[in-house]
Amino acid sequence: MHPTTIDESVRAHVERTLTEYLAAKQSTMASLTQELADALDALVEFILRGGKRIRPTFAWWGWRGAGGEPDAPAVLRAISGLELIQACALVHDDLMDASAVRRGSPTVHVTFERLHRERGWLGTSERFGMAAAILLGDIALAWADDMFYGSGASANRIAAASEPWQAMRSEMLAGQYLDILTQVEGDETPEAALRVARMKTAAYTVERPLQMGAALAGADPELIERLRAFGADIGVAFQLRDDLLGVFGDTEVTGKPAGDDLREGKRTLLVALGVRNAGEAGAAVLRNCLGNQNLTSEDVEQARAVLLESGAVDAVEAKIEALTSTAMEALQSADLAEPAGDRLAELAVTATRRNH
Repeated sequence: MHPTTIDESVRAHVERTLTEYLAAKQSTMASLTQELADALDALVEFILRGGKRIRPTFAWWGWRGAGGEPDAPAVLRAISGLELIQACALVHDDLMDASAVRRGSPTVHVTFERLHRERGWLGTSERFGMAAAILLGDIALAWADDMFYGSGASANRIAAASEPWQAMRSEMLAGQYLDILTQVEGDETPEAALRVARMKTAAYTVERPLQMGAALAGADPELIERLRAFGADIGVAFQLRDDLLGVFGDTEVTGKPAGDDLREGKRTLLVALGVRNAGEAGAAVLRNCLGNQNLTSEDVEQARAVLLESGAVDAVEAKIEALTSTAMEALQSADLAEPAGDRLAELAVTATRRNH
């Protein structure tokens, strides 16, 4: 493998690896019954529908930065399993947030609600959609483990990478719980928002994938520590950019309805700073939007105006810049094999300045 650009080369290899692996899994499990085959088709279509493949990309450059060779199909299979963990998180997250759209198409639970309704089956469509999403998300998580441990990488490499792999799964699920807990508690503090961002997104999006890739290559503790420092800050910056897009993003670009984070009641840093700084009237506007499933485009525009006028948007942008700066300092201090340093620097910019 000789990468030319992050998005075109590593992503293409991950897509091919995922496609081949999922086809084999489908073939094995679909032989059990046609009904299961139909459900797995929906899951596989969801996984392959799109996505930035950012997690395996960070893992790949962690591998290369620690001296891993450029032609490593077994390592590619191992790190491509990160996308199956991501699929589990998205399927379950969409269910918990009652999101109707993901990547411009119906979410998994909505797809199965519609199937139940169209077939006139017994029980309620909502409960069937919920159950299907939970189980298909669990299948994706099981397949992730299968893909990682059955990648064909040597036993010592898998053993070295098992610690970040296992920690990442637990942190991702714990972060999901903290996210919903913050919503129901109505915790509007910036500290709570950053705590969720670190655990729910930073660890399993950047920090742990980098550690995993470097560990597969046998990196020493000092290099891993510096990569993790870089990854932790870039991961939070990535989430903060996501928070901005969740309110200000273009639906045609993001694939999600405008203001969806407000509709879902997300207590992000953006919202926390808006509530704190906007004054009583502005804070009331934001609170009235949070968790409002009937949010209109006019409501979203009002919330956007409050967030802009309160300085919350500028403050989040400044936080992204500060985190990116400290992350780049950590990256520059790491003794990386080239071209990993340049690629990770490019990827940091891509992750924190994207529009979807």
